[in-house]
Amino acid sequence: MGTTVTHAPAMEDLPKGKRSEPRHGPVDSPRPAALKRRRRRENLAGYLFMSPWIAGFLLLTAGPMIASLYFAFTDYNLFDAPQWIGLDNFSEMFGDPRWRHSVQVTLWYVAVGTPLKLLAALGVALLLAQSRRGQAFYRAAFYAPSLIGASVSVAIVWKAIFSDDAVVDRTQKIFGIDVGGWTGDPDMIIYSLVALTVWQFGAPMVIFLAGLKQVPRELYEAAEVDGAGKMRRFWNITLPMISPVLFFNVLLETIHSFQIFSSAYIVGGGAGSNACGPADGSMVYTCYLYVQGFENSRMGLASAMAWLLLVAVALVTAVLFWSQKRWVHYEEGAR
Repeated sequence: MGTTVTHAPAMEDLPKGKRSEPRHGPVDSPRPAALKRRRRRENLAGYLFMSPWIAGFLLLTAGPMIASLYFAFTDYNLFDAPQWIGLDNFSEMFGDPRWRHSVQVTLWYVAVGTPLKLLAALGVALLLAQSRRGQAFYRAAFYAPSLIGASVSVAIVWKAIFSDDAVVDRTQKIFGIDVGGWTGDPDMIIYSLVALTVWQFGAPMVIFLAGLKQVPRELYEAAEVDGAGKMRRFWNITLPMISPVLFFNVLLETIHSFQIFSSAYIVGGGAGSNACGPADGSMVYTCYLYVQGFENSRMGLASAMAWLLLVAVALVTAVLFWSQKRWVHYEEGAR
């Protein structure tokens, strides 16, 4: 008894009218040309949305930076055509005693003002990290000075507070300290600028507070069981755990300190021979740069000073990033 095997007719063997299409209809693969056109349209839309930023970057940032780099090697006074003089601006800069004085004042301001500001920010953040009533109010109150501290109006008020026979001067006399106003003393005016920057500790305080909230409470409880005191817990738990936040604040505040201008210019006098304080007492680097560029119309020299400041800040930033390997502790895989 044989077995007959019959095969279903192939699609090509069926009559044209009886051929059935797939249930979901024919699937047409997109053509490469159509895909390219679609991608070009999408890219064009993206570039159109980015065009305002690109135009602003080229016209307001990249263009002026390239022009400034060229002016750094020229004699340019904003009115006449720039004349190429090579490295003369840099050699004049290094031989200028006022320039060297501005570097010394800036380095002193960075070395003193930045640590004091970070210490104040960390101290207040440690207090606010504890649960207490009105915490949101205190956080906003301490943060407010950092929002308005860099304004010209606050600098004018600050100058009035530290001037002769003002609030600070009268308070000093109560304790038998008769040194006069700080803003009129070449040796004391820089301290008023340090006090102003420390008063603006709100921004790093908020960042410290966010870092403190991330420290696991179990670590403190375990250390307490082992008999560790508050200082021991702070040095061995708090500081290592918030070291990435500390590094971020140190980096940011150091760069900001190098860029100080408006407060030094306003508190120092704002114009004329005392534009940067009496006897150049508040002659920070950017203030002297402004004097050379806009008061002395030495825009070529000012451009050279600006580029040297950029290189100096970049070197300091590189050193900070290099040093973080020794004291910044990251969680595994978080770096």
